Amino acid sequence: MLTLDKARTLADTALAFARDKGFKPLSIVVLDARGARKVVLTEDNTSLKRAEVAFGKAYGALAMGSGSRALMKMAADRPNFMAAAMHVADGALVPVPGGVLIRSGEVVVGAVGISGDTSDNDEAAAIAGIAAAGFTADPGA
Repeated sequence: MLTLDKARTLADTALAFARDKGFKPLSIVVLDARGARKVVLTEDNTSLKRAEVAFGKAYGALAMGSGSRALMKMAADRPNFMAAAMHVADGALVPVPGGVLIRSGEVVVGAVGISGDTSDNDEAAAIAGIAAAGFTADPGA
């Protein structure tokens, strides 16, 4: 189960990882398996809509059952399908890396979305946070 304590560990570790690597300011959104927000962190000096983008990465991963890296490939391969999926998700589906499923064994217990730096760096911070919380990251690679 993705408890609040584990979600905080995940977000705090992702943020520490990003600071250590010199990433740009981030927004981090951690969702539980039903899509409820457990943690939302937005650093000083992020751009205005970063938290919404981070939410879209996490929510899209949950909604589609795949990390957002795979969703990016799906968007390239099947753009009409992805456009329809984005429509039914009311726009809360961002198909670029940085949305990572959180697994406990084979069970999806949540997702994290990070936005603010490059998509690859956002994803790396998410993976570091997930590992620190004792879960397995599934970026959709």
